[in-house]
Amino acid sequence: MNGFFNIYKSSGTNSTFIVNKIKRITKTPCGHMGTLDPMASGILPVAVGKSTRLFDYLTDKIKVYIAEFTFGYETDTLDATGETLSTSLVIPTKEQIEKVLSKFVGLINQVPPKYSANSINGKRGYELARKGIDFTPNVKQVNVYSFSLLEQIADNKFIFKIECGKGTYIRSLCRDLAYELNTLGTMSALERIQSGVFTKETAISVEELEQNPEKYLIPADSVLSYEKVYLTDKQTKNMLNGVFDITGYNQDEFYRVYSPTEFLGIGWVVNGVLKIKSYVR
Repeated sequence: MNGFFNIYKSSGTNSTFIVNKIKRITKTPCGHMGTLDPMASGILPVAVGKSTRLFDYLTDKIKVYIAEFTFGYETDTLDATGETLSTSLVIPTKEQIEKVLSKFVGLINQVPPKYSANSINGKRGYELARKGIDFTPNVKQVNVYSFSLLEQIADNKFIFKIECGKGTYIRSLCRDLAYELNTLGTMSALERIQSGVFTKETAISVEELEQNPEKYLIPADSVLSYEKVYLTDKQTKNMLNGVFDITGYNQDEFYRVYSPTEFLGIGWVVNGVLKIKSYVR
């Protein structure tokens, strides 16, 4: 079995637990594309079989989140699951928030939360934080495409929509936005509603998947947008035997490569010759 499942993860569920459950259901190796913290809900794309080899071609896709920020306090994890470190009496207005949001759009430098999977000298940040080891996470450059205030639901609670690239920590956006407003903030809820081509509207629960995995399997090639290349039987045989003799395609570009009967994988043109970079057959 090869392909993807567009899973909707509920809040309070571990991403790794979901992947392991799908492994048992499909009896096939699996992996997820971009973890979601246990408190978060939303889209968790899961690759099945050799489709995990396509992750590198999908990681730069846009992700969209709906986030609830609560102003007036900050926790050690920067979300509602942590211990409160500091409080503030300053609560911003909608107008004050909207005035500064543009400062967090575009390529920005961001310090990841200490409680995160961010690597520090080969160790995960959360591993060091749980041991009480003091450290400063490395600054990362991330891309935020849009950051908008949707509504205010309480005196100190606001709902935001964020479109961003890989590696962006919404918890850090909350912290930094609060600092810009001379207060403190904590991410109190988070939902990922899109991850590249995977959207909330087409997502399924693990329980639905369990009833009929084949029904919900998304073909591996359909999540990619590269131009298609169809090989003849002879070209396919040559390529699978390591003989690369196909020319006429654009240098340094990716292609979806097919035999007469199936999707073979991602092609890459090097020195004018098309080669398979990642097989999924």
